[in-house]
Amino acid sequence: MKKLLIANFFLLVSYFSIAQTKNDTLWHHKKCAVVLTYDDAIPQHLDNAIPVLDSLQLKATFYLTAYSAKDRINEWRKVAFKGYELGNHTLYHPCVGGKGREWVRPENDLNNYTVQRMVDEIKMTNGFLEALDGKKKRTFAFTCGDMKVHDTSFMFLLKNDFVAARAVRNEMHTIGQIDLYNTDCYVVNGESAEQMEQWVKQAMATNSLLVILFHGVGGGNFLNVSLPAHREFLSYLKQNEKDIWIAPMIDVAEYIRGYQSQRK
Repeated sequence: MKKLLIANFFLLVSYFSIAQTKNDTLWHHKKCAVVLTYDDAIPQHLDNAIPVLDSLQLKATFYLTAYSAKDRINEWRKVAFKGYELGNHTLYHPCVGGKGREWVRPENDLNNYTVQRMVDEIKMTNGFLEALDGKKKRTFAFTCGDMKVHDTSFMFLLKNDFVAARAVRNEMHTIGQIDLYNTDCYVVNGESAEQMEQWVKQAMATNSLLVILFHGVGGGNFLNVSLPAHREFLSYLKQNEKDIWIAPMIDVAEYIRGYQSQRK
């Protein structure tokens, strides 16, 4: 009996070890996936973020609001040629205005939109982005996390136009639980490098996808990350690249789609 118990114990240890190894190599043989995203085509992305990313040879997704990107269009084209993803963040960045959002101008207030206008402007932005990078496959980021015009979701009319769409809730999920058209992310708002590193450690421990959203980088938006914290955090990712798959949203989304389709 004692020998049987010992044999069963080692069998269980072996089983859990194999299961853990399988989970720890799920994301391209790494423990987790991290996607760095930058919203709104803020000048500081070109001036402050790109040089750090280039120096560390990390690739990210830049969700461009076309109206803002037009002022430095040739520089954004060069960003695409370097291998970064240019994602769709609408034409004018409309959001639901009202209490707490007094900064939303009437012409950009989703309360004044129709679903068709929203769809048309998003498709127009896809055309703008294709003119920059020549690509047709694209991911989308909801502006302000708003997914509806009045009470109607607009993404169901755009699923053929996008591989995935990013939301703004501070959550992370394992690969089988991810909703590609409602993908969560952690919004950076003054966090230190150490605080952001804790998110990554949680993603590694749970074998999850961690999407991080930057706005201001050393300025440019009230949702800001300091230049030292940004550089230190990206350096941490680079130093732990053996355990972290760091890639643009389009690459990670297509990988997730393939994984999920095989298990239906």
